[in-house]
Amino acid sequence: MQLSDFDFDLPDTLIATRPAAPRSSARLLVAGPDSLADARVTDLPDWLRPGDRLVLNDTRVIPARLSGLRHRSGAQGDTAARIEVTLLEPRASGGWAALVKPLKKIRVGEELVFSDDLSAVLEAVEDGQGVFRFNLTGADFDDALADAGAMPLPPYIAARRAADDRDRTDYQTVFARRAGAVAAPTASLHFDEALLERLSAQGIAFSHVTLHVGAGTFLPVKVEDVTRHRMHAEWGEVSARAAAEIAATKAAGGRVIPVGTTALRLIETAARNGAIEPWEGDTDIFIYPGFEFRVTDALMTNFHLPKSTLMMLVSALMGQERVRQIYAHAIRERYRFFSYGDASLLFPAGCEKRG
Repeated sequence: MQLSDFDFDLPDTLIATRPAAPRSSARLLVAGPDSLADARVTDLPDWLRPGDRLVLNDTRVIPARLSGLRHRSGAQGDTAARIEVTLLEPRASGGWAALVKPLKKIRVGEELVFSDDLSAVLEAVEDGQGVFRFNLTGADFDDALADAGAMPLPPYIAARRAADDRDRTDYQTVFARRAGAVAAPTASLHFDEALLERLSAQGIAFSHVTLHVGAGTFLPVKVEDVTRHRMHAEWGEVSARAAAEIAATKAAGGRVIPVGTTALRLIETAARNGAIEPWEGDTDIFIYPGFEFRVTDALMTNFHLPKSTLMMLVSALMGQERVRQIYAHAIRERYRFFSYGDASLLFPAGCEKRG
């Protein structure tokens, strides 16, 4: 299984830099084994039935992108350097791993000042990343980070424009609760309160799980034999309540439909023993063609990058040739791609599309 098997040509003009407004007005490509339908996210209730369960990732994106000053005094007097920091994940030691640009302009032991309230000392450099210890913890840290930080937009958006105040709302789901992600579960960005209420009134159930999406989600696959790729690890939790809800839906013959690849990866991690169970920890599950799905019946997801692990995941669900057909249609019909783009609803063979 070669990396080139998951490649395709995407016009730059189809890369979305802003979401649809309102968010539920985004387009929705509904795909089965041998059918395609062009719809809107607002039409989602038409494609689901009472007894279905949507699994939602309730992680909350932190404003992880920081700009700080490093000060020095020496023979040349007082100098300062502007350094950009993107937080990646908290460490058990209390520090934070981060990307640093330019890393060569700061030494271990030096301080970066991000605002009047927030600063951090570089404690170590590991694998090309910095490890920082901040001057604040807990709620004080959260408040200062909210003031000083910016939303960590994906590289393909950040290369086209800077983050702004709109992204603080646009790049956050309406059901975000547990802070810790540095990238959004983007399929969930299409939901608003009105759509959630319509789905609930129709008898669609919801379960919330948590996977703190890391910046590793944007890392390229660097091996040609994709089976040799090692996934980045991300922390997640499937609570006892969520596991019981999902198990009950399966037992009753309902369909379990994760919203986004993050929710799918998490519930399949929690079902590695054959049935869904409560689970907490770091998951590095890698889903590619040949994977046996234990609990996932269908998937709502955005359109993904060529040669990405997410293309491999949807290919595992739908089949490689079918995904090529789906993406060819999406490009031909000018669907918008990636984090702020449009959505797809994927029903593999054996999963009815309508009740």
